Amino acid sequence: MYLTILLMAGVTFGTRYLFLHHKLPFVIGPKAQRFLSFSAPAVLTAIWVPIVLLPDGELQLNWHNPYLWGALVAIAVAYKTHNIYATTIAGMVTFYCLM
Repeated sequence: MYLTILLMAGVTFGTRYLFLHHKLPFVIGPKAQRFLSFSAPAVLTAIWVPIVLLPDGELQLNWHNPYLWGALVAIAVAYKTHNIYATTIAGMVTFYCLM
């Protein structure tokens, strides 16, 4: 188990080092940069969609779903303010008030 943790830490460090160290002659082309720009939204969507739409393991698109209300409020606040703190607080407050 410790060997697995050390190996994964080494892989993580190695990949980060390649991208972040400026003295290494490693450059990502514009096509690869464009392709990688979609990875964060894709991963975040894969995380939040099941939490919001499938809170008990089945699809819940009704108005009694506090996860859905919290997400809708967070989307509205993010669109209006472009402030991550206001978005997070508004979504969390909405969710906890409806729980």
